[in-house]
Amino acid sequence: MSTQAQPTTAVTSETSSQNSAVYIWYVVCVLMVAYVFSFIDRQIFSMVVEPLKLDLHINDSKVSYLQGLSFAVFYTFFGILIGRLVDVYSRRTIIVIGLLLWSLFTTGCGMASTYWQMLALRMGVGVGEAALSPAAYSLVADYVPPRRMSVAISIYCAGIYIGSGLSFLLGGLIRSYAATRSAMILPLAGAIHPWQILFFVVGLPGILLAPLLYTIREPKTRGGSFHPSVPIRQVFSYIFTNWRTFLSHNAGFGLLSLVSYASAAWFPSFYVRTYHWNIARVGWVYGCTVMVFGSLGIIGAGRVADYLRARGRANANIYVGLWIGLIWIPIHFLMLLAPSAIWATVWLVPACLLAAAPFGVAPAAIQQMMPPNMRGQASAVYLFILNLIGLGLGPSAVAWFTDHVFHRADALRYSMLIVSTAACILSVTLLWSCLKAFLTSLGRLQAYQAGKA
Repeated sequence: MSTQAQPTTAVTSETSSQNSAVYIWYVVCVLMVAYVFSFIDRQIFSMVVEPLKLDLHINDSKVSYLQGLSFAVFYTFFGILIGRLVDVYSRRTIIVIGLLLWSLFTTGCGMASTYWQMLALRMGVGVGEAALSPAAYSLVADYVPPRRMSVAISIYCAGIYIGSGLSFLLGGLIRSYAATRSAMILPLAGAIHPWQILFFVVGLPGILLAPLLYTIREPKTRGGSFHPSVPIRQVFSYIFTNWRTFLSHNAGFGLLSLVSYASAAWFPSFYVRTYHWNIARVGWVYGCTVMVFGSLGIIGAGRVADYLRARGRANANIYVGLWIGLIWIPIHFLMLLAPSAIWATVWLVPACLLAAAPFGVAPAAIQQMMPPNMRGQASAVYLFILNLIGLGLGPSAVAWFTDHVFHRADALRYSMLIVSTAACILSVTLLWSCLKAFLTSLGRLQAYQAGKA
């Protein structure tokens, strides 16, 4: 099969014809802004690693549970439940509820005084953020023509890197300010450590975004025959029929996510421990690099995938992901073993491009291969696996090598290198096997849609 299956075009084309091009891209941008706030709140922990360890009396492994595992477990399991709601109820309302939850729980982290309180609040952040992406992917797929799907979802996912970059910038600035202050007394919160003010700064503004999300209209097809509800058993039966594609796609991109999350969690500490930079300097350099080159990487990969698919490569999204994994391997060696901070920063640029690149094409592939009324639940399954592998294991895998293999904090660069290289090799193997399986799944979609016509 050399061409992309076309039956889903009718649904999206119908919706697109009801909206101007300006409004369609406005919807994409509003959802992207929501993702920016989501990732500011999610990534801020990497900027408080050292004072967090000191004040809560914990090691790298426990920090990694706050960064990843506690968040990921609740994010992934609630994502499955919310994915079902996305295919039935108002997606913008689901997003707004999630936004309010994650903003309030992030703010609450600024009042936590023990490790276990912080752990519980991070779980709450995960529950709130689980509402965003399944609903956003489904909205984008309904609004945007198929020929622009990869680049549209890549623009939405650019919020990851704009948000991450802003979290590093804000974290650096506020940590630098906090370093000159003693314990602080805030209304309602009481006495807090200076670095905890960061959670108030990044958490509270998200609440103000809620009214903007209500400027997004639910596509009219949601109430018509284009999106009939299907039993959840039928959804998972369809996914199981395509298990080879789902397994190789989700695990393959999940391993690339592991590398990306491991890097984001520990790269500021890598600069501090290896090159003895202060956290404010790391925040500026890493934050600006992630924002600029991460955004270019994810949008550029989406454009490449759309270009290749328009020229007959139906599995272009998988093909692009495979090449990203291959090229990323030598970049890790050059960056993490660099003899100076200057050379590490030089190689940080392509590393950020590659770290971002897979995460627009990966969810776009899910939208491409699934019937419209199953996209929310299929996206939730994808996010379940992606984040359980990436966010759940990535930061902790690096911390495990540092704490239990090398037994010294300044070996962080070697822990990052081992984890990243192994994950990339496994990812490339899985995505290679997905190339043919994905084409088979497109054929099944065509047959499914023909049977429903």
